[in-house]
Amino acid sequence: MKHYLILFLKGMGMGVANVIPGVSGGTIALITEIYEDLINSLKSFDISALKMLLSFNISGFIKHTNLYFLLAVFGGSIASVFSIASLFKYLFSSYPILIWAFFFGLILASIYFVGKRIEKWNLASVLALIIGTAIAVSLSFMTPASENSNLFFVFICGIIGISGMMLPGLSGSFILILMGNYQLLMVTAVTELRIVLLGTFILGSMFGLMSFSHLLSWVFKHYKNTALAVLTGFILGSLSIIWPWKSVAESIFVKGKEKVISYDWYLPAELDTKTISAIGLIILGVVLVYALESFSPKKK
Repeated sequence: MKHYLILFLKGMGMGVANVIPGVSGGTIALITEIYEDLINSLKSFDISALKMLLSFNISGFIKHTNLYFLLAVFGGSIASVFSIASLFKYLFSSYPILIWAFFFGLILASIYFVGKRIEKWNLASVLALIIGTAIAVSLSFMTPASENSNLFFVFICGIIGISGMMLPGLSGSFILILMGNYQLLMVTAVTELRIVLLGTFILGSMFGLMSFSHLLSWVFKHYKNTALAVLTGFILGSLSIIWPWKSVAESIFVKGKEKVISYDWYLPAELDTKTISAIGLIILGVVLVYALESFSPKKK
């Protein structure tokens, strides 16, 4: 019971992270050491799982899909959306520098601890780190594409969007903005009940979830060091978005709500109370990640 409670809390952390622009729930999963289990559990929804379900082999289905693990993690994520995540959303709108600072500390520390899991650094690992960092940084400088309602493109949006949500350091919603279809798929299609668009997007998401989880599982099994190096690069590159002291350079408005595309970064002009508090929260974020690592069951 204690094990599933801890998984539920980790899921809540993932849910909170998904509320903050530029922070991925996958990053929290990686920090809390449930990322590989999550990918492998999602991968297990295959033909064998379907056969078990159709033959009413419920116990076999639960064991094969690691269902209790998934229920605990996603249950925590859903719960946080209606509780803690709402609080963080309010704090983010009212005290943006302080919340950015806290998450900056979390992500900054996670770069070290995730990178430390790479058992062997070689040329491939270094190149993977550089490539991952370059991809994440380049996303913050890309210009959004125009809206495109072509069903094949919508299907691709589903695949890429859900894949982005599964990768630490990348934001699925931000990728949809860059592809030009965030408003079409996340707002218009929902409010106007455009079933064909929604259905195509959901099918693309399901296909992306199943296929990408298989790909990630295979990569982790055969090229774990390289995979961790790429993910570390994604997280490192996301620091440009999470930097606390910044102003909005470019944004779009979706149903009256601002969606930021790019920022202008700056250093605080003076060491006032707010700046000291932000620095303190960066340190708190670092300490929290250190505590998570220290009390990890795998360390015992």
